Amino acid sequence: MTNQKHPTAQDLDTLSRQLGRPVRDVVEIGARCVCGNPLVVTTAPRLSNGIPFPTTFYLSHPHATAAASRLENAGVMDEMTQRLTEDEALAAAYRQAHEQYLGARARIGEEAGVGPVPEIAGITAGGMPERVKCIHVLVGHALAEGRGANPLGDEALDAMREDFDPAVCRCEGAWDTTGDAPQKDLSRHTKRLRRSGQTNPIQYDEAGTGPVAAIDAGTNSIRLLIAKDTEHGVEELHRDMRIVRLGQGVDQTGEFAPEALERTFAAVDDYAREITRHGAHPTRFIATSASRDVSNRDEFVAGIRQRLHATPEVVTGVTEAELTFAGAASALDTSRWDRPINVAVVDLGGGSTEIVLGTIDPADGAATISAQTSMDVGCVRFHERYQFDDPPTKDQLAAAHDEFAQRLGELDPQAFDFTTLDAVVGVAGTITTITAAALQLDAYDPTAIHGAELDIDQIADTAKTIIGQTRAERSQYGFMHEGRVDVIGAGAVIWAQLLDHIRAATNNTVTRAITSEKDILDGIALSLLR
Repeated sequence: MTNQKHPTAQDLDTLSRQLGRPVRDVVEIGARCVCGNPLVVTTAPRLSNGIPFPTTFYLSHPHATAAASRLENAGVMDEMTQRLTEDEALAAAYRQAHEQYLGARARIGEEAGVGPVPEIAGITAGGMPERVKCIHVLVGHALAEGRGANPLGDEALDAMREDFDPAVCRCEGAWDTTGDAPQKDLSRHTKRLRRSGQTNPIQYDEAGTGPVAAIDAGTNSIRLLIAKDTEHGVEELHRDMRIVRLGQGVDQTGEFAPEALERTFAAVDDYAREITRHGAHPTRFIATSASRDVSNRDEFVAGIRQRLHATPEVVTGVTEAELTFAGAASALDTSRWDRPINVAVVDLGGGSTEIVLGTIDPADGAATISAQTSMDVGCVRFHERYQFDDPPTKDQLAAAHDEFAQRLGELDPQAFDFTTLDAVVGVAGTITTITAAALQLDAYDPTAIHGAELDIDQIADTAKTIIGQTRAERSQYGFMHEGRVDVIGAGAVIWAQLLDHIRAATNNTVTRAITSEKDILDGIALSLLR
C-alpha cells in the first residue's frame, strides 16, 4: 500500500466512484485503507467556484459512511453532546480538537493556494466545539489526523469496528467499479485553476455558468429539476417526479416511517446520478415542513447529505411563497391586461395547501407578494385523517368539507381579500391530474396541461367524478400516477371547494382557473440561477 498524501489520477477516479459524483477540489488523501484506497478526502477550504467549505476532512469510503450513519441513527450524537456538559475533561479535549481542526484547515488552505477564508474563520464542523451533530466529520478528523486528535472521533471509530475497521480492507464490492466513473475534478486543488484563470470544469461550462439542481421533497412526492440559464431563458435539462409518500403516517406517529425513508433515499440515489451526469452545481433541497418536527429528523438529514452533499432546507412560509409564485406565474398570459394583475397561486400538496396572493406587472413581469398562508390540509393528510373509504362516504366528504370551510373562514379577510382577484393559478399533482382528466387526455401530457384554462364548473364536475370513483376505476386513467390513485379524491375535495369559494368572493368575476406545470421546483432553480 501507499501512505502518500498527494492524490493520484487513480485516487480521484476512486473517490468519484465512492461518492457517486465528481469529486472536487481535492488537496490530499487524508487517510487510506490498508490496500491504498482513499478513506478520507482532504478538501480545500474554499472551492474553486468561490464557495467556503468548512468540512476539511470528508469521509469517502462507503463502509465508513454507512457505519457512521448507523451510529447517528442509534442516537449516539445526543449521548455524546450530553456527556460534553457533564465531563469537563472530555469537553476540554473536544475544544482542543476544534483548535487542531482549525490549524489543519489553515495548513490545507496554504497548500491549496486559497489562503485564509474569513467566512468560516473560527468555525469547524461536526458541531465542534460544544456539541456533536455529525459523526462522519469526527471520524474523518480522527482518521486523517491520527488517534488523539479528536476524542469523540476515536470513540466513534471504536464503536464502528464490527462494520468498519481502517486496518481491515473491505473495498471489494463497496462501490461500483463498472462503466465510466463520474467525471472527476481534475484540478486537485484551486491553486492551479486560479493561476490559469480557469474555473472548476465539473461545475461550470465555457461561459462560466453551469446547470443547477433543484429538489422539492413534499409529503407525497419528491421532484428533481436540472436547468441552466441561457440567452433565450431557462433551459430545462432534466425533470423527474417520484411518489415516495415521505409523510406516510407522520400525523399519527410523529416520525418518518422506515419504509418511507427507504423509498425517498432510493429516489435520491437516482437523482444524485442524474446530477452527476449533468455536472449540476449547486443543489438546493427544499423539504416538507414535517422534516423539521419529526423525531427521526437527523436520520433523514444525514441520509440526504450522504447522498447529495446538500442539507435539506425547511424554508420559511414567505420564502416558500416567493418560490412558488415565481414558478407558477409563467403559466399566466399577462398580455391580456394593461394594468397590474391580482393573482392567487394555489399549491395543493400532500400535507399542506399554500395560497399566495400577489400582483404581476405585465410590463416587465415583476411580481409582488401581498399575502401568503400554509394550511395543514392536503390530499394525503385529509385522506388519512378522514379514513376515506373506496369510494368515500357522504359523511367522510362532509367532514373534510367542513374542516376546510373552517380553515378558509379563519383567514384574515383584509390580507386575503379574494374580491379583487383577476386570476387563479393552480399547481402540483392533484391539480394537474384533475386538469388532465378534464381535458380527457389519454396520457399525462405536461405541454397540454401547462397553461390550460378551464371553467370552474368543468373542474367541479371532473372533481366530483374522481371523488366518486373507486381506486380501481381511477387506476385505469393513463394520466394517473399509481401513487396518486388513493389520495386524489381528497385533493379533489379541496381544489373544487377552494375554487367555488374564490368564484363566490369575486362575485363571478373569476370563473376560470389556470393550471401550471411550473411551481416551487422551478422557483428553486431560478433562485440558484439568478
